[in-house]
Amino acid sequence: MWIGVFLTPIHMPLLFSYGTLRDPAIQHAVFGRTLSGTADLLIGYARESFEVRDPAFVAVHGSRHVIVQHTGRDEDRTTGTVLELTDEEMAMADAYEPAGYRRVTARFASGRQGWVYVADDSSPLEK
Repeated sequence: MWIGVFLTPIHMPLLFSYGTLRDPAIQHAVFGRTLSGTADLLIGYARESFEVRDPAFVAVHGSRHVIVQHTGRDEDRTTGTVLELTDEEMAMADAYEPAGYRRVTARFASGRQGWVYVADDSSPLEK
């Protein structure tokens, strides 16, 4: 008699990165490994310039960074990488991002849905 085991796919949170978390060196520093990822587009968000004010983050990564802000316009597209993380790594990503960013769900051009860090209401954006 054969007894089969059916495995269901493990759901891993998806995180759209358009900045520093695409860098394998940053991934190793934050997560201790290189993450799997695929190129994708974030639709309906415009890229802005953002000055990070977190001194610890600035000391390592500098003060000028890109941030996205929701516009709802299909012509606003941001290129990036959809990364596969564990729930524990998502918490690590939350701890890594400085003040001024917040995590929201979004749909990507590929049709997949996941998380992305966007400008929060306190972000000093420069257009």
